[in-house]
Amino acid sequence: MSARTPLAGALVAEGISFVGTRVSMIAIPWFVLSTTGSATQTGLVAAAEITPLVIFKALGGPLLDRVGPRRVTLVCDLLSAFVVAAIPLLHGLGMLGFPTLLVLVAVAGALRGPGDAGKGAMSPEIARVAGYSLERVSGLAAAVERTSSMGGAALAGLLVAGVGAANALYVDAASFLVSFVVFAIATTGLGRPVPREGDVTPTSYVHELRQGWDFLRTEPVLVAICAMVAVTNLVDQAYSAVLAPVWAKESGAGVAVLGTLFAVMSGASVLGALTAARWGETLPRYRTYVVAFLICGAPRFVVMALESPLWAVFAVTFVAGVASGFLNPILGAVILERIPPPLLGRVSSLNTAICWSLMPLGGVLGGLAVAGLGLSPALLVAGAAYFVTTMAPTRVPSFRRMDRAPEGDPEPVSSGGPTTF
Repeated sequence: MSARTPLAGALVAEGISFVGTRVSMIAIPWFVLSTTGSATQTGLVAAAEITPLVIFKALGGPLLDRVGPRRVTLVCDLLSAFVVAAIPLLHGLGMLGFPTLLVLVAVAGALRGPGDAGKGAMSPEIARVAGYSLERVSGLAAAVERTSSMGGAALAGLLVAGVGAANALYVDAASFLVSFVVFAIATTGLGRPVPREGDVTPTSYVHELRQGWDFLRTEPVLVAICAMVAVTNLVDQAYSAVLAPVWAKESGAGVAVLGTLFAVMSGASVLGALTAARWGETLPRYRTYVVAFLICGAPRFVVMALESPLWAVFAVTFVAGVASGFLNPILGAVILERIPPPLLGRVSSLNTAICWSLMPLGGVLGGLAVAGLGLSPALLVAGAAYFVTTMAPTRVPSFRRMDRAPEGDPEPVSSGGPTTF
């Protein structure tokens, strides 16, 4: 097996999974909105998925280190396929009530948490094997994510319009199965449990969780990133789960335009991600991070709130997408290079969980804002929150340390390309 096979396989598996995930991200809100007409219930479904996702991502860190991230990822992907497929199956049988939908979505979210964390925890090992830097691997992963999200969003619009929102979820279920097979074959021999030192006595699961937290809270750069991204993720969740679907419905644009809009955002971000993968190592992280967040944040909300023509909405979305493509490569490199290998599973899981911790409120707050204020004021409030949050780096000194790698990094391992850890 080639040294780059695990990287190629992981990227393909991620791409397939993201296609299915993007389909469900559009199909489920549209299904709830179309059948209930309630923005509040639409937000509740989003919260039902994200809440257990965050919880199990946070609690699953020691499991990744004990069992191995590869095994956890494979089990979660396989089970997710059956859970997601149950939604359209029960709907077709007339047995899918709203409480049942909430339960199934919650279980799917609970499985995605440790499954996604497992993939992320394997990134440094896959990068070492391939001989690539973390910036390059993160940039390639971001490009694949954005490309597959673009295709998935466009596909979602066609599927929902053609076969219905519920039946479109079969595509998501199938994507989990294909991703399971590809990832299992490509990563054979990797992602093993973290070996214990001979003189280290066994510790409890709770103690290992505490070790991850104790390390995370002493890293000011990671703490600052967690705080900022948690808020922006909340606003993004309100946008994708409620505000954008309601805008598409009330403006008469429809689900096909909504899918195309998300596809444009993802497609444009591919350009940014590929640029970051190629030249990200030479860019100043702090300045790039701040500028990219400012461009990809508030303008999207404002252009919708002002009831701008579709061409303007798409133009702003395209520019925002290009800027957003620079974020994940920078974040991935900054975060992963600061975590010691023995703590990688639990710290990276906690870090992601904190970043996602406010997302369950995004759908709920988005639904309540639309119901209480109306769509345009809700969009303006969300845009203002995004702007204030993305200006935080100019006031928080910790962010400026993003440009410097932590002291005492291990010697880089190379088999043809540069590495940063």
